[in-house]
Amino acid sequence: MTETETWKQQPVKVPAATDEPQTENFGLGGTVVAPGSVADGRIVLGTDVHGLEAGFDFRVFHGRFKGPRIVVQGGVHGDEYDGQQAVRSLFAHLDPEQMHGTVIAIPCLSETAFVADARESGVDGCNFNRIFPGSPTGTFSNRLADLYIREIIPAADAMVDIHTGGAYGQIAPLAVVQGGFEELAQPLGIAAGNEILWKGGAWGGTSRIAFLEAGKPAVTLEYGGGTYRREMVQHHLGSLLNILRYTGVLEGEAELRGSYRRVDATFAPSAAGGFYVAHAEPGDEVTGGALLAEVVDHLGNVRGEVTAPNDGIVVWIRRRCATNIGDESIIFGTVLAEVVVE
Repeated sequence: MTETETWKQQPVKVPAATDEPQTENFGLGGTVVAPGSVADGRIVLGTDVHGLEAGFDFRVFHGRFKGPRIVVQGGVHGDEYDGQQAVRSLFAHLDPEQMHGTVIAIPCLSETAFVADARESGVDGCNFNRIFPGSPTGTFSNRLADLYIREIIPAADAMVDIHTGGAYGQIAPLAVVQGGFEELAQPLGIAAGNEILWKGGAWGGTSRIAFLEAGKPAVTLEYGGGTYRREMVQHHLGSLLNILRYTGVLEGEAELRGSYRRVDATFAPSAAGGFYVAHAEPGDEVTGGALLAEVVDHLGNVRGEVTAPNDGIVVWIRRRCATNIGDESIIFGTVLAEVVVE
């Protein structure tokens, strides 16, 4: 039987938004932004093989009034498009003359992965979401992660990282509330408005964990994948706006769900190679033993099956049909608790 947890509304652990005028400029990567204004900048690692500045762009909205400094970022994986566009779509909703605090927007963190149209960087093959805190003496991506640690984390009070299922998978709407850091992460996850609160996979090396280990709230938002869809962009945008209202950066009441579900989930590898046929969709609630996917040969003969180990939720489903032994086939979530908001 699923447990029930009660969560009493509490603020995100960031400086409170106030009506006190902001008197100090905001600086990042050599860009200086006056209160009540907007400025663009670039975090530069160095020059690439073409002699261009390698790094990532950002836009800062520095509010007229004092409040928290929130990073919103996308494009950690280059083939996850909806989050990148959601960050850009946020621009039209931010008026620094009315804002309480600062938003540091990074639409595409791993530009080399975006250029490669891939999850990994086209320069060194690194998955940018597995290598934090990076290294100042490592490969390109490791050095960029190290630069992010030194430049972005000190400049911010909290971070929201937007992802999708990528080009080869589709994921249900959820917030990753990292296990062991619930006190820091859960208020952001609740404010995002996605019903599923995932405690995170077994892997590390994410910018989310780097923020949390620095004592700063951070959450990853997931939804979509397989391709670019406007409805996914709008969903992520809605989550960002609700978080900014909840933290007081934007005026207005944040809307919270009455209840959420905390799940434990991780990738399950395929035991066979062939053509992947999904029999479930992200977000589906299934019973133990239900057939979730098959791997077949070119004549339709079944080589392997993916079944639900117990009652739970399909979190992520594969969309790239060519499948090899050991490839990620599904993320299945076991519901640990219903979280009721008071």
